[in-house]
Amino acid sequence: MTTPSTPPTPQAAYQQQAPQQPVAPQPYAQGPQTGFYASPIPVRPATLADAIASEWTKIRSVRSTMWTLGVMIALLLLIGVLSAVAVSASDSDMGGTPVLSLGFFGVLLGSICVITLGVMTIASEYGTGMIRTTLTACPSRGRVLAAKAVVFFLLTFVLTTVMTTIVALLQTSILDAAAPSGKEWLSSTVGVGLYIATLGLLSLAVGALIRHSAGAITIMIGVVLLPLVLAIFMFADSLRSLQKWLLEYSIPNQLSIFYDNSVSTSGPSGWDPLWIMLGVTAVALGGAFLAMNNRDV
Repeated sequence: MTTPSTPPTPQAAYQQQAPQQPVAPQPYAQGPQTGFYASPIPVRPATLADAIASEWTKIRSVRSTMWTLGVMIALLLLIGVLSAVAVSASDSDMGGTPVLSLGFFGVLLGSICVITLGVMTIASEYGTGMIRTTLTACPSRGRVLAAKAVVFFLLTFVLTTVMTTIVALLQTSILDAAAPSGKEWLSSTVGVGLYIATLGLLSLAVGALIRHSAGAITIMIGVVLLPLVLAIFMFADSLRSLQKWLLEYSIPNQLSIFYDNSVSTSGPSGWDPLWIMLGVTAVALGGAFLAMNNRDV
């Protein structure tokens, strides 16, 4: 008579199993290893160029860019060319008025489109909550602000300079007047492009500070138009000095200086409006940088 055998315990059965060999990592894998896994994707720290590429993808893929810049192009072409055609059809004598100054009104109205796009470049992300994704992908808030500023400035500067040059060429071909000098060409194309692009940067900084699209756009339109409107209705003799200062330093008058068609004989001249706008924009961007670093999203 045989005695029944005792079944092995789970621990004994586990000990009888052959130990498993660890799986070696793939020989082609590159990058830092975690356990037995090595990522085949090279890992490198993010740079400003990566942030710029990301912001360029965003700004060229949203419809607001197409509409605002499209309207700006239409205003520059229509107003600039139609004003030249109207002067030519009426046989009016330009006198000492520079031919290129006819593009002033188109640029002034087109600047509203640049202001709108500058605000929406950053304020719209706060409105939709996209800023959280942006700062998750790029935690450096200064880098995000710098990338947005670089992309927006280059886009608006190139587009404004090209369009003002085209409008100036059309105006000189339509009107039978004295040919503009090289200085006039430079200031009414490159100078205007730099000034409008810097004005757009100021709008971007205000958008970062306010974080609300409608509020920031309203503030910027007030900055552009309010000083001139206030100066027009200042009739009291005690306000003459203030009226003169508002006229001289209003954005429409500073923009007209690039066309050599300023309403004031004193005040800024030459390239002074650009230096003033650069200084104001630098201060606003510094405030936007501090606000982004010190405030939560």
